[in-house]
Amino acid sequence: MRQFSRSRIKMAKKAIFFFGVISLLWLAEVGPARAQYQGKIEGVVVDAAGNPVDRAEITIISQWSTAVTYHLQTDSHGRFAQIGLRPGYFIIQVRKQGFMPRSFEVKVSLAETTKIEVKLEKSQEVAERNLSNADKLFLQGNKLYAEKKYEEAAAAYEEAIKLSPAQWGYYFNLGLAYKKIQKETEALQAFIKAQELNPESFSANKELGEALARQGDFGQARVYYEKAVALSPDDPDANYNLGVCWLNLSEPEKALTYFQKAVEANKDYVDAYYQMGTVLISLNRPQEAIVSLETFIKLAASSDSRLETAKQLLAYLKK
Repeated sequence: MRQFSRSRIKMAKKAIFFFGVISLLWLAEVGPARAQYQGKIEGVVVDAAGNPVDRAEITIISQWSTAVTYHLQTDSHGRFAQIGLRPGYFIIQVRKQGFMPRSFEVKVSLAETTKIEVKLEKSQEVAERNLSNADKLFLQGNKLYAEKKYEEAAAAYEEAIKLSPAQWGYYFNLGLAYKKIQKETEALQAFIKAQELNPESFSANKELGEALARQGDFGQARVYYEKAVALSPDDPDANYNLGVCWLNLSEPEKALTYFQKAVEANKDYVDAYYQMGTVLISLNRPQEAIVSLETFIKLAASSDSRLETAKQLLAYLKK
C-alpha cells in the first residue's frame, strides 16, 4: 500500500487565486530503509482472566505498504516486541487457537515505544475456523496488492469479508484496492464500512475523507478529516486536506489555519506554502503572502506547473 509520493486531484477554482489541490497520501511504493525507521511496538496478550497467552500469532501490517509485514509469536509471558518500524500507522492482528482473533490500529512514533495490551476471548470452533480462513484470504489479498494485482486483491478481500464481515481492516484494504482500479463508488462504500466498524481509526477517517472529496462532497469530507486531525494532530497531510476542504467551502481563514498547521508539522510541505500564499492574497495580507510564495518557489520542483503562477503573483505583490 502506498503512502509517501503524493498523487493529486484538481478541484474547481473557488475564488481568485484559489487553486485547490488535495494531497492524497495513502498508497505508496516501499522506499529504501532510512534512519527514521526507529519506532517500536511492545505488547502483551492475555485471556479474559488476565493470564498471559503464549505462542499467540502476531501479524503487524504497515498501513503505507502491505509488503511491510511482520510475523511474531508471544513468549511464555504473553509478550511480544517489534523494533525498527517506520513511524506511522499499523494494523495489528492477534490470533490463537481457541480464541477469537483481534484486529486494531496503532500509531508508531519516531524513537518512541508504543505499548499495547490485547485481551483475547474464547471462541467457538466453527467461528474460529471461518475467521482463520478469512485471515488467510486477507493476507492473500495483501500479497496480491503488493504485486500490483489490484483486481485479484479486491476479490480476495471480498471473499474474506463474506467469512468475517465484522473485520474493519478487510473493508479498509478492499477500499484501497478499489481506489487503485478507480472504482471510486465501491471504494467509498468500503471506507464507509471500515469507519463504521472502527470509528477511532485515523486511517479509515482519512481515507473516507479523501474518497468523499474525490466526489466533490467537501462538506462531508471535512467531517472525517476533522476526526483524522483530532486523532493525529501532528499529521501534515490530514491538516492540509482539511484546509483544502475549508477552501472549497469558501472559508479561507479556516483553510489558512490548517495549511499553517501542515507546515508546522512539515516545514518542507510545498503544497501548503502555495495554498497559503494564494489564500493570504485573498485575505489582503500581502507581506505574509510574499513569504509563503517565496518559500514555495524555493521548495518546488522545476517541473511544478504552479511555479510560473507563483512567480507572477510574487512580482505583482512586490510592485
